Amino acid sequence: MPRYFFHVFNGDGFTPDEEGIDLEDQASAQRMALDSIRSMISEEARKGVLDLDGYIDIVDGGAQSLRKIPFPEAFVLRLPGPRSD
Repeated sequence: MPRYFFHVFNGDGFTPDEEGIDLEDQASAQRMALDSIRSMISEEARKGVLDLDGYIDIVDGGAQSLRKIPFPEAFVLRLPGPRSD
């Protein structure tokens, strides 16, 4: 199984993934990155912060960047619209 690394770039700077994880394929790595983004943002939201200015860089075992996933891509954002109350 290939090993994937998930480097995080956000308001805290750069956090390298030095261990990585073995996953079946790149689609599995993308799902894991989306889950990781959702987890990080949920922790921030509990503190009253919602900072979507960041991304995860999925890197393969040969240090080649495969895909950058921007934080907003992990969410469907619904904002309140005008109400007819």
